[in-house]
Amino acid sequence: MLNGLIAYCRPGFESDCAAELQDKTALLGSYGYCQTQSGQGYVIYRCAAEEAEHLAKKLALNELVFTRQFIAIVAEVSDLPTQDRVSALQLALLDETVNENFAGIKPAGSLRVETPDTNEGKELSKFCRKFTVPLRQGLRQAGWMTDKESDRRPTLHAFFISNQHVVLGFSYSFNQSPWLMGIPRLRMPGDAPSRSTLKLDEAFQVFVPAHEREERISSGMNAVDLGAAPGGWTYQLVRRGMMVQAVDNGPMAEALMETGQVKHIQEDGFKFRPKKKNVTWLVCDMVEKPARVGELMTDWLLAGDCKEAIFNLKLPMKRRYAAVSEYLQHIKETLQEQGRGKFELQAKQLYHDREEITVHIRWL
Repeated sequence: MLNGLIAYCRPGFESDCAAELQDKTALLGSYGYCQTQSGQGYVIYRCAAEEAEHLAKKLALNELVFTRQFIAIVAEVSDLPTQDRVSALQLALLDETVNENFAGIKPAGSLRVETPDTNEGKELSKFCRKFTVPLRQGLRQAGWMTDKESDRRPTLHAFFISNQHVVLGFSYSFNQSPWLMGIPRLRMPGDAPSRSTLKLDEAFQVFVPAHEREERISSGMNAVDLGAAPGGWTYQLVRRGMMVQAVDNGPMAEALMETGQVKHIQEDGFKFRPKKKNVTWLVCDMVEKPARVGELMTDWLLAGDCKEAIFNLKLPMKRRYAAVSEYLQHIKETLQEQGRGKFELQAKQLYHDREEITVHIRWL
């Protein structure tokens, strides 16, 4: 049986996730094939065991737009009994071929019991939470996990596709999402003006490493929010202590204006530019053509009107991965040709995104 990878994605975007996997794995010299089904919330990339282990190290998760998390497949159990599931999974991992192919990742340092992000997966999630402790104990008995949790060892994943079908896989600690299923659990603030606030909250957590947040997202910084009304993204900047120029012809939430941290500028977001070169963060969630938004963000960065930018690009109905590749390539080429040095560009379809992706760019 071929091994491979499982990539977790947003349901409905499996074909985009698969197209990106085919592209990026080919660049690394791997030529497997994808198995997809619309709405299932994951993609299987089939390849040999040694290739899967190679990709677990070299296929950079933070460079994949449509993949939340991916794991290298160690074993599959498609007829898991309802009684004594732990023993069945122990047996799968004690298989001679499994141990021969994946000796280097044994023992794992931590365990995640996960499901696809679907309605069926949500029904399994309560069971998965309860099952984590007994499975961890069983895997320690089988020699597949360290006695104490360790972030220096790979993470073992038990991905429950159904009650009877489980995929066992692993990810390396240096190339994985820090969150179960690749989804940060964020609480909707009761006083936020709109649900879009969670998109920027998630973007800060995904794109800015935890050890850099104090320096890069700090109180007293200046920020600009283009297309700000009613203030969902401005809310996240204000709660982090920033002074915000909120640019929009529409009205802003009164509670935000009362903080004294927000200056409402009633102007077209495509025409506004700050009077001073003291803006650290530019954010933008305007419903506009993605090429136009990408060009605007690039212009701000090239002019030195901001140091970092987070913005959304709305996706077309078809060939979304191809369109995203085109948008991002154009931004990269423009910054390389006209820019002032090195930059970092990241893009992700976040959990709180819908028909869009979120992009982050900063000068290094």
